[in-house]
Amino acid sequence: MVDGINPVQSPADLRLERRIFAASHGRDLTPEERETLERIRPPRTYPVRLAVQSYDGPLAMLPVAQLYVRDVPDLSPPEGKDLLQVLWCPFDHPIMPRTLLFWRSAAAVTDILDTPPEPPAVQFDGYLPEPCVLEPEQITEYPDHLELSEELREQLKQWSVPQAAEEDMDPDTYYDCVLSNAPGWKVGGWPAWNSTDPSSQPCSECGTSMEVLMTVATFEEGDDAGNSWSPHPHPGAGPYPGHRGYNATGVQIGSGYRQHLFVCPAEPEHPHIELMT
Repeated sequence: MVDGINPVQSPADLRLERRIFAASHGRDLTPEERETLERIRPPRTYPVRLAVQSYDGPLAMLPVAQLYVRDVPDLSPPEGKDLLQVLWCPFDHPIMPRTLLFWRSAAAVTDILDTPPEPPAVQFDGYLPEPCVLEPEQITEYPDHLELSEELREQLKQWSVPQAAEEDMDPDTYYDCVLSNAPGWKVGGWPAWNSTDPSSQPCSECGTSMEVLMTVATFEEGDDAGNSWSPHPHPGAGPYPGHRGYNATGVQIGSGYRQHLFVCPAEPEHPHIELMT
């Protein structure tokens, strides 16, 4: 879907824009760089009516993640599968990209394209993931406080007071920031309920309560989580213009949220659910 407000960009132009901003970090833009950036995003005078552009025929989807069970044992794939490939459409449907999950056998993937197909345009630059090498790390996290009983929440509140004081943090948010939901991209774990109350997600096929398969996050660490979830940045990784914090992938969900992918634990190939929080 093209909204008629945000001009679409080609993947090549978005990558060029990122390289220019990365290269000019700490200095002024050169005239050539400014000229290139103005070509990519021409200055506009408001109000303006933008024509809605449509694309006929199939639209190539963008790769989001490729995960192997040997690296991420908690994937719980269907029988005979050991590889998960996640793709998404580079346009809103309606408030985030629509994803497709492909469970495959790595041994059966033999015809590998040197240059995968790309869509002619991307609605938002945050929908074009930057290639990254994964270094999976297994961690322990706990449910959001909203999923706990009132009694347990009160116990946590009392326990958090001296703990938060040691790190100069708010005791009311200490548990959620430091122990509950790890920020960043992750497989499994618990959903974060930052913008909505907890809700059950039943499978549309069998009614089984669905579980989080994967979280696609805007940021790798939050502004108020102390050092408990700090990742180890790689040389040359982000941040990119318009993003706060560490963001190696260049992905932005909404105005800085997370996109949870829920799957059926009984049958992983049943239709999955997407939820932005």
